[in-house]
Amino acid sequence: MGCFGRSEKPSKRSETNKGRNKDTLRNKNTIGCSSITNKRDDQTHPCSDSLKVSPYRDVNNGVGKAEDQLALDAKRLNLNNQATGKKPQTFTFQELAAATGNFSSDCFLGEGGFGKVFKGKLEKLDQVVAIKQLDRNGPQGIREFVVEVLTLSLADHPNLVKLIGFCAEGDQRLLVYEYMPLGSLEDHLHDLPPGQKPLDWNTRMKIAAGAARGLEYLHDRMKPPVIYRDLKCSNILLGEDYQPKLSDFGLAKVGPSGDKTHVSTRVMGTYGYCAPDYAMTGQLTFKSDIYSFGVVLLELITGRKAIDTTKPRKDQNLVGWARPLFKDRRNFPKMVDPQLQGQYPGRGLYQALAISAMCVQEQPSMRPVVSDVVSALNFLASSKYDPTSPSSSSSRRRNTYRDDEEKRRDLSKETESEGNQIKFLASPRQMVDTCMYKNTKQ
Repeated sequence: MGCFGRSEKPSKRSETNKGRNKDTLRNKNTIGCSSITNKRDDQTHPCSDSLKVSPYRDVNNGVGKAEDQLALDAKRLNLNNQATGKKPQTFTFQELAAATGNFSSDCFLGEGGFGKVFKGKLEKLDQVVAIKQLDRNGPQGIREFVVEVLTLSLADHPNLVKLIGFCAEGDQRLLVYEYMPLGSLEDHLHDLPPGQKPLDWNTRMKIAAGAARGLEYLHDRMKPPVIYRDLKCSNILLGEDYQPKLSDFGLAKVGPSGDKTHVSTRVMGTYGYCAPDYAMTGQLTFKSDIYSFGVVLLELITGRKAIDTTKPRKDQNLVGWARPLFKDRRNFPKMVDPQLQGQYPGRGLYQALAISAMCVQEQPSMRPVVSDVVSALNFLASSKYDPTSPSSSSSRRRNTYRDDEEKRRDLSKETESEGNQIKFLASPRQMVDTCMYKNTKQ
C-alpha cells in the first residue's frame, strides 16, 4: 500500500488461481492475495516459489520475542534461510502505540489490503515515521509482512522506501518505514482536489526515471534478484522534491535463475497493471514488471487511470485505449494529459510514448530489459523542458489553440523522416539509441 503521506483509496486485491481464462480476468477489478474479505487461508500451505531469504534469527538480541516470532512466521511460511541482509530494528507494540497516540484517528494516513497506516513520531530515534498495522482478519497478511521485512532488509537504494523496523509481538504485526511527505504518485495524478497543481512534464519524467532505477536495482543488482510484481501508481511514494520510491513488497518473488525462464506462481497483482502473459499462464518473469512499468508510464503521460470504469467500455483499459493510437503519431497530442495544458515537448512526448509502447507489448520477448528503460528515461529526464522559452511558448500556443488538423499536419512535418508509426517497437536497443540520438540533437 502506498499511502505514507496521504490518504489512499482502498486496495482491492483478490486472489485468482493459475489457469483462469482471460474472460474471467476481465471481469475482475483486481487480482492478488490480500483482500480482507477472502477467507481462504493459504498461510499454512507452503508454496514452492516462496521468497527464500533469511528469517533473521539474530535480529537485535535485546528483543528476542519479536525476533523469534518473525523467525517462526518465516519457517511456517516456508521462507528458507538463503541470504542475509542488514538487520532491521525491532519495536514493541507499546512503543508504536505511543508513537501514534494509541493509533489515533488524527494520525491516520490511509488503508489498503495490508491494513491501516499511521503517521508517528519515534522518540528514541527522534524521527517521523509511517507505521503499517496488519489487519488480523486478512488471511494473506502474515506472508506479506514477512516477505516485506525480508525483501527490504536485503535492499538499499534511494528509489526504494526504507524499512526502519518491525513489530512481531503476540498476534500484532507492524512495519515501520521512513515517512514520505508527498504521498503516492496516484495522489498527484488522479482525482486531484480543487486547487492542487498537477505535475508538470519535467516532474513526471523525473518520477518515471527514478521508479525505473528502483526497478533496475531489484532486477539487476539485488542478490538474489527480485520480481516486484505489484508496480502501480499507488505503490510509488514521493519524498521531498518528488523523489520517487517503490514501496509495498509483500508480493515480491525471487526471479528465475540459471536455465529457468520463469517462476510458476499464483497470479497476483492489480488488474490493469498485470501483464497478460502472466495473467493467462501464471508464469512470472522480469518482463512482467516491465509491462506494469509501461502502464505507469502511460498514466504519467496521459493522466488516465490504468482501469477507469467511468469511461466508455472500450476505453476503460488504458493499454487497450492506447494501442490503436500508438500506430499513428498524429494521434499523439490526443494522448497527453489535458492538465498539462499543452506544456510538453513534442519530441519528448514521442520518446516517452515509444518507451511505454515497448513496455506494454503483448509478447514478453518484445519488451525491453529494465536497463534499457532506465537509459532512455534518464535521457528524457535530463532534457529539461522550459515552458518559458520562446520556442516552448510558441509550441504551447500552437498546442493549446490550434485545431486538431493543424496539430496533426505540423507534427507530421516535424517527424516526416521518421514516418507516422513508432517504427522501432521491435528493437528495445534501438529505442534507447533513438532517444539518445534525439536528445543530443535538441
